[in-house]
Amino acid sequence: MNRISICTLASIILFSIAAQKLAAQSKPVEKELQELMLKFQAIGLNVAVVKSGKIIYQHAFGLKSREAGTSLAMNNLFRIASISKSFSATAIMQLVESGKVSLDADFGELIGFRLRNPKFPQTPITLRMVLSHTSSINDSQGYFNFDIINPEKNPDWENCYDAYEPGKGYAYCNLNFNMAGAVIEKVSGERFDRYIQNHILSPLQIKGGYNIDSLDKNLFTTLYEFDSVSRKFLAAPAAYNPRTEEISTYIQGYNTPVFSPTGGMKISVPDLAAYMAMHMNKGKYPGGIIISPESEKIMQTEVPFSDHYGLALMTRRDVIPGKVLKGHTGSAYGLYSMMMFQPEEQFGIVAVTNGCNVDEVDGLNPFLQQVAWSLYRNLLE
Repeated sequence: MNRISICTLASIILFSIAAQKLAAQSKPVEKELQELMLKFQAIGLNVAVVKSGKIIYQHAFGLKSREAGTSLAMNNLFRIASISKSFSATAIMQLVESGKVSLDADFGELIGFRLRNPKFPQTPITLRMVLSHTSSINDSQGYFNFDIINPEKNPDWENCYDAYEPGKGYAYCNLNFNMAGAVIEKVSGERFDRYIQNHILSPLQIKGGYNIDSLDKNLFTTLYEFDSVSRKFLAAPAAYNPRTEEISTYIQGYNTPVFSPTGGMKISVPDLAAYMAMHMNKGKYPGGIIISPESEKIMQTEVPFSDHYGLALMTRRDVIPGKVLKGHTGSAYGLYSMMMFQPEEQFGIVAVTNGCNVDEVDGLNPFLQQVAWSLYRNLLE
């Protein structure tokens, strides 16, 4: 037997041993996750574990639809809520790298109307502040219409601001990212959903998007909100409202909230894991680079006064004991999602449920936290 054949045989044996070991490890974790689902009354759960850039484990549990009795599959799409913000920030970093915009630009000049906290009129609100939730802007007037914060359109525009000076405080705000989506359109000249498709999803060869009509509706996972009064789960079809009529009269840079850059991405768990692997690998993926390592570092670095938030990637120390993780979580329409990774140790976990009975603690779902801890102990530790 020649040397090449020996090496090939050795590789096959090592791969087989690793596969057998992972299969043995997966049985305990699946039992644990099923027990957690019962504990938190979870309807469905999809998980994926990434190590050194590759998915080493993925599994679908429970139901895609209670009404139809269909089981979840790994290719099913979820509206992942606020993890969507990281796609918007990634797009902004691409535009920063191409010299089309600066993170320290006056955001009012970018969005097209005066943007100033009335209590601090001399302090510019920058794009960096908007992406790190340190802008002093709030959601008290809503976040699906820019007119609410435009002084020329709303006499109560001052209510859209908190009492702290921009850049010197933190308040999580969805309006920040819907407006950032509009800036992506104004700077790039592309409609928001198409920009994300052309410059992030397609290069990574993953499926998903913000435009309902561009996706296979048969793959949508039904989301269920738990009603604390009736103690029942209620389907939330509004999560996949196509908004076709609004899109037909779309004005770039103004109607951007139709796509919800702040929370409207629809994607499968394995494809979200592939996207996470890119961030974990400093913006690189097997086919090239989405953003530079320098841009990735900016996204992952906690901004002063930001409560551990970077640019749409947060730092959490309460998901897995002893581990400092980067990523984002999301919740909307009964869905809860988690995308967290450890860039130095090169591992990451994605977990998404379409409904469970739980209260979040400091933006963290206890069910998904325990899911992540179980996956880590059984498959990564």
